Amino acid sequence: MDLDASMRKSLDATQRTFNTIRTGRANTSLLDKIHVEYYGAETALKSLATISTPDAQTIQLQPFDSSSIGLIEKAIAMSDLGLTPNNDGKVIRINIPPLTEDRRKDLCKLAAKYAEEGKVALRNIRRDAIDKVKKQEKDGDLSEDQSRDEQDKVQKLTDKFIAELEKMLAQKETDILKV
Repeated sequence: MDLDASMRKSLDATQRTFNTIRTGRANTSLLDKIHVEYYGAETALKSLATISTPDAQTIQLQPFDSSSIGLIEKAIAMSDLGLTPNNDGKVIRINIPPLTEDRRKDLCKLAAKYAEEGKVALRNIRRDAIDKVKKQEKDGDLSEDQSRDEQDKVQKLTDKFIAELEKMLAQKETDILKV
């Protein structure tokens, strides 16, 4: 059933979005959204540098082209992450400071917003699937009972994925609030 696959993709997209939210630990996926203006083109940061976490409080970037170090540093500083990059001419290090209580609450709200966007995407997939079933019933391909059964299946699948998304949100909030 392609409905299951579509909903799974939507859930995976939400998980990737969750990964860009900071927790108390250094995580390379924090930098996934950052793009650098490199030779006139917006280029993903991971295409320009090796990104690693030498310890729980530090992210380290080793640019492939040392001339891009200033551009990378500027892109990180200009991002909405609130991180300050330090470079020694060869490597950029980003210290991840511990989160304040207010910042943790803000990040939980952000995670909830992303989860809501994920739910909207799931509901849109459900609506499209139910519309398709209703059209099949109208065209005479399905009886009224078969149509109702299919719509119930779609709803149960949607409920299952929304419950999974709620678990993901709860896990992310736990990670954010963990000191």
